[in-house]
Amino acid sequence: MSPQNIVARSRDSGLDLIAVCDHNSAENAAAAIRAGQKQGLAVLPGMEICSREEVHILTLFGDLEKALAMQDYVYARLPGKNQPDVFGFQVVANEFDEVLGENSRLLIGATQLGLHDIEQQAHTLGGLCLCSHVDRPGFGIIGQLGFIPPDLVLDGVEVSYRVPLSAARDTIPGIGRLPCVTSSDAHRLAEIGRANTGFVLAAPTLEEIRLALEGKDGRKIAI
Repeated sequence: MSPQNIVARSRDSGLDLIAVCDHNSAENAAAAIRAGQKQGLAVLPGMEICSREEVHILTLFGDLEKALAMQDYVYARLPGKNQPDVFGFQVVANEFDEVLGENSRLLIGATQLGLHDIEQQAHTLGGLCLCSHVDRPGFGIIGQLGFIPPDLVLDGVEVSYRVPLSAARDTIPGIGRLPCVTSSDAHRLAEIGRANTGFVLAAPTLEEIRLALEGKDGRKIAI
């Protein structure tokens, strides 16, 4: 899952736009963005953040600076140290797939941030906030809480590759009328592209995706 391999596999899978959302970190987003620029693939920086309720939340940003600001916010509230012999090495790489260092934080763990903290900070930084894999019992908001808090301001929800996007509303109770997207949620190269969302956009940017989620100005999710 090196930056160059992720980009090459994404292109081979016919993808035009991906988001790199590592768990509680955005340290490898810059390398993926630069690798994508060389191969004609748009890459958005993001993070999949684990709340103190152990709910996974996707945050997406239009530029690296905002993503790294979110990372700083998360790191200040992320306890624990990684155990490489248990959880594996957490490598930081550059766009040439060269190892620059290792992240010693316990990225697999839960932060001390509540769902509302994450949502509000992501929106303060101009990002998008979506609940991850809402169809899954583990780390999905409905599986963890049993409902989506009505005062949680979400831009949408993500369903896993197991549920066709066209069937999401009929098979997942509790998501209401929130916009639905799907993704590969890939942890291995072979998983990249196993599910994707088609968007009608003027450009592969965060702001265009925001318009598509809102169904504005001709932008939309194409199912």
